[in-house]
Amino acid sequence: MKCYLIRNCIRFLSTGQHILKVCIVGSGPAGFFAAQQILKKLDNVRIDILEKLPVPFGLARFGIAPDHPEVKNVTNRFHRIATNPHVQFLGNVNVGTDVTVDQLRDFYHAVLLTYGAPEDQLLNIPGENLNNMISGRRFIGWYNGLPSDKDLDINLDVEEVIVIGQGNVAMDITRILLTSVDKLKNTDITSFALERLSCSKVQKVSMVGRRGPLQAAFTIKELRELLKLEKCKKVWRPQDFTGVRDIVPTLSRPRKRLMELMLKSLEEPENDDIFFKFREVNLIFLRSPVEFHGYNELQSVRFAMNYLRGDKIEDQIAEATGEFETIPCGLALRSIGFRTIQIDSSIPFDTSKGRVVNTDGKVDGNLYSAGWAATGPVGVLLQTMTNAFQVANLVCKELASSTENKMGFDGVYNILNAKGIQIVSYEDWQKIDRVEQERGKKLGKKREKIVDIAEMLEIAKGAI
Repeated sequence: MKCYLIRNCIRFLSTGQHILKVCIVGSGPAGFFAAQQILKKLDNVRIDILEKLPVPFGLARFGIAPDHPEVKNVTNRFHRIATNPHVQFLGNVNVGTDVTVDQLRDFYHAVLLTYGAPEDQLLNIPGENLNNMISGRRFIGWYNGLPSDKDLDINLDVEEVIVIGQGNVAMDITRILLTSVDKLKNTDITSFALERLSCSKVQKVSMVGRRGPLQAAFTIKELRELLKLEKCKKVWRPQDFTGVRDIVPTLSRPRKRLMELMLKSLEEPENDDIFFKFREVNLIFLRSPVEFHGYNELQSVRFAMNYLRGDKIEDQIAEATGEFETIPCGLALRSIGFRTIQIDSSIPFDTSKGRVVNTDGKVDGNLYSAGWAATGPVGVLLQTMTNAFQVANLVCKELASSTENKMGFDGVYNILNAKGIQIVSYEDWQKIDRVEQERGKKLGKKREKIVDIAEMLEIAKGAI
């Protein structure tokens, strides 16, 4: 097997300096932020970042909406980290299959799990397996070029859509469904998704949440973008806001601003000129899905009508009133959160919470976890960065007393080489990156993402 990696490439000024070897599993934001902090704290460290896919950046590549290019600029920061001489990217390495976590723990002074939350939370209600009942996570992966989602079977030849959930991910899904393709065609959205969206018959999207507007999980930035959608009518239910105005003055500033924006939109008269607005978004609160209706194809969703119980607004829970509402739709997208997975049987794992068992990032011994793998899918990029920094600080503190020599990359290389597994270096990724940008330029966009892993590997080898 031809290897593009330079083994033991780091040269320290003192040949007798003890080299600390750290392995980070997962090359998304948490992994890169952790690497950044470790580099800041330690000068005698070698970091190997292992990634299942041949390409880096995780959710920064596959999770951020294509119409948010400014957020994706964080990859420029990650590029600087990846090209640091103390860091090595190892793509196309499936931890748990190609190499085990126990083996990594033997090879490195510290192993940090930052592989994210790649699976959906399920509703576990009747009809969830009907055609066109789609995972919101997979829909995002489909338009963002995640290889595992490239063949998503989604029918956009419908007029009414329900998005279940009211977080920022649900907002992204709703916005993409209602945005003109002219606004998307110059982004890095996949061409096959753009083509399908250009033929979409979707006219109305209802975004439904189980609690009230005071507990909405989306941020003000996401709401502003939704309200600014051109040729799209915004519909609220006034009854969902009963008593809300009286509470607004007592709220914290971020929540107060969000509620003021909702109330302003609620009170604004809509232009009903059918020639001016041709699509519609409905924001519906206090509804929990209980059943998807349809024979083979989805036809409607039955919701339980809720009320809120509890004294503290932020802690109020939704309980069913015993009344129901059925909303017609031809497509529903579930966006109620993600779960991480146990990629290796040796990882302590909490199946009920869907995350690696840890205490402030410490799993046990020299094993740590950060980001969504450790916390569950909470917060935005800033929270992920803060958590990764904190766990990285813990790693550095506990490594301070380490004097044992470890094999590091040599141990991993020997296993992968014996299995004939192609390792994709960061330089190999840059070959893929150049091809994507060249293909995108021909289409008038920043890049055209490659979604076939075999093709990625051929490009990495220089065969294409």
